[in-house]
Amino acid sequence: MKKYILSISLFALLFGLELRADDQKNTQKEDTLAISLLKASDEARGSVTEGLVWDSQIETVEDGESNTRNFVVKAKDHDAFVEATSPARNKGEIYIFNDRNMWFYKPSLKKPVSISARQKLSGQASNGDIASTHYARDYTPTIEKTELLSGEKFHVLMLKAKSENLTYDMIRYWISDKTKLAARAEFLNLQGKAFKIGEMEYGNLITTAEKKVPFISRLTITDAKYPQNKSTINYKAPHIEQLASSLFNVSNLSR
Repeated sequence: MKKYILSISLFALLFGLELRADDQKNTQKEDTLAISLLKASDEARGSVTEGLVWDSQIETVEDGESNTRNFVVKAKDHDAFVEATSPARNKGEIYIFNDRNMWFYKPSLKKPVSISARQKLSGQASNGDIASTHYARDYTPTIEKTELLSGEKFHVLMLKAKSENLTYDMIRYWISDKTKLAARAEFLNLQGKAFKIGEMEYGNLITTAEKKVPFISRLTITDAKYPQNKSTINYKAPHIEQLASSLFNVSNLSR
């Protein structure tokens, strides 16, 4: 009888260990898939190794008032140079992204000042929204679930910030299983509640050294509580261009 009980106990232990090993393998597979999806979706938002240039127009409607701001964005790897071109009062203002640090400069300043990616740029758009495209580097992804949107399968990822100086603490992110493009984002506070909603469209195409890839054409960011308040970032004329590293050197902006 004792041998019988011992055998059952040993079987239960081994079976439990096998289940735990299977769970770990499944978790590893999901983590690998999440990272792969995020890297692929980043590419269509500007995360390419070559220099990339595009025109950015932000149209904002907030509390019944509307305004438009225009920028030229030049990005390479983890750096970006953003220059305001209109309206006239903002022309010549420059935002520089150095890795995860961000700087602001305008002609009336003697030297650039450090700013937060979370500061409001225009309406619902934060500073980091205009050129921060490296979610795979900046956030830890996990797959929450899969669901169908208009008959298409999407993976719903939860992204958690790796550092405090990022634009958002957490993002719930919908990525197409077929195209690997992100279609929707919920920008969450630390309590996990959405305070902004993002919707993406991909009407552009860029040619990298390796292939032609879709590129974002519109990002609409809506206030989750007051949906009449929104900012639409339009991406125009994206193209690959050789960019000198000195362009992203903050010291070059000092007078």
